[in-house]
Amino acid sequence: MKTIIVEPNFNKVEADVLVIGVPEHPENIVGWDGFVNSFSTRLPEWLKAGDIKTTFNKIVPMPAMEERDYKRVFFIGLGAQKALTEDRLRQAFAAIGKELANVKATSVAIWTAPFTNDKLTCEDVAFAAAEGIGLGTYKFAGYRTDSNARDVAIEALTILSSSDEDELKAACEVGKVYADAVNEARNLVNMPPNILTATKMADYARELAEKYDFDIEVLGKKEMEELGMGAILAVNQGSVEEPKLIVLKYAATEQWEDVIGLVGKGVTYDTGGYSLKPREGMVGMKGDMGGAAAVLGAMAIIGELRPQKNVIAVIGSTDNMVSGDAFKPDDVITSLSGKTIEVLNTDAEGRLVLADAVTYAKQAGADYLIDVATLTGGVIVALGNDKTGALTNDEAFFEEFMQASIETGEFVWRLPLTESDKKRIRKSDVADLNNSPGRDGHMIFGGGFVGEFAGTTPWIHLDIAGTSDAAAAHDLGPKGATGVMVRTLATLVERMADTELED
Repeated sequence: MKTIIVEPNFNKVEADVLVIGVPEHPENIVGWDGFVNSFSTRLPEWLKAGDIKTTFNKIVPMPAMEERDYKRVFFIGLGAQKALTEDRLRQAFAAIGKELANVKATSVAIWTAPFTNDKLTCEDVAFAAAEGIGLGTYKFAGYRTDSNARDVAIEALTILSSSDEDELKAACEVGKVYADAVNEARNLVNMPPNILTATKMADYARELAEKYDFDIEVLGKKEMEELGMGAILAVNQGSVEEPKLIVLKYAATEQWEDVIGLVGKGVTYDTGGYSLKPREGMVGMKGDMGGAAAVLGAMAIIGELRPQKNVIAVIGSTDNMVSGDAFKPDDVITSLSGKTIEVLNTDAEGRLVLADAVTYAKQAGADYLIDVATLTGGVIVALGNDKTGALTNDEAFFEEFMQASIETGEFVWRLPLTESDKKRIRKSDVADLNNSPGRDGHMIFGGGFVGEFAGTTPWIHLDIAGTSDAAAAHDLGPKGATGVMVRTLATLVERMADTELED
């Protein structure tokens, strides 16, 4: 969206599409009679006959009935107005976004009044409109050479409201920032692995650093060897692609203190190594860097909004391939932390990458840690494809995170990490840890392994193996990468900029 316009007058709307929300009792909306007279006095009849629905997210498109500077109207059902929430607004506007893309609209006007209630302001509606429409109109360009389809995007958004113009515009801009960052993360996950290598991911991070004035450090294989990053280097052994440890620093204060560390798994392709995946299991493994994409997306929002909170992002990136040099079950490796690891499963590689990345983040001053990874199939068995699994060692930190996830509508479910679980991770005849204690409790053991390297630092593990990719179109977007956790991570940083956690 290049242009955001605030206009209180229906008669001055210039747009391809005017969006009108229709709750169960639209006659109670202030200004409804004026809209009926402006559009068509037959509107109450159509509502009564059910030609226009009040059912939530039911969209009915209609042409403009009189001489107007908008071409058509989208009526969208809202259900009970008092039941509207930020999440339902986001879903509604994403649905509108999909319809706008279908009709190749380039401009849209939103009347805010029907979308508000005692808890939702016009500014909330403006934010949700920009965010939801941005998410709903997303489409991965792909690599087809035979498509003549015109590339169409929403260029102008008009907000119909008499509220403060500056505040409405600001809310729209923030919503747009969130949507754009999610969509960039989606692009990264959707890219094929022969194009998005660890080197290309580092190049993308450099672009972010230049755009937002982040400090950046990119470690290659030589630097990793000098530091002793034996865990990520083991995963990389079978590859011809150079591994990268990507570090972005956003310094909000003069003192580098009270730092949030965002750590992402950036495995650009995972064959499973010598613990080889079956043929069907390899399809889609280009998305095994979804955690890295989430962290980079969150950093884009942080760069745009500049919260007063120091943040370090650390991404361990490599692919996991098979060759005569690849690491093997029964190998023992030494991580950056000094802990030794017995490799029982080369397909449990993500936790090895994260082990060194988490250690590096701690050494670089992170006081809080969140790692994000498409880590285990076990989280899908436990929670399905629509829930992100979580582990933590700190109640206050996790509670603040959960408030952020509720705000963004990204569902997270915490699993337990017990002393018994930790003992199984530490069980090895030849090393400090083993990387695969068994299939039962797989998600817990995978995340718990990473927790061994977080130590006593407040830490949250997010397993997005089920939520990073959608097998079909969903409320907020199309089939493919979802960009999950981008919005929640950024929202958490903003919340913690305003909140001091209790010990």
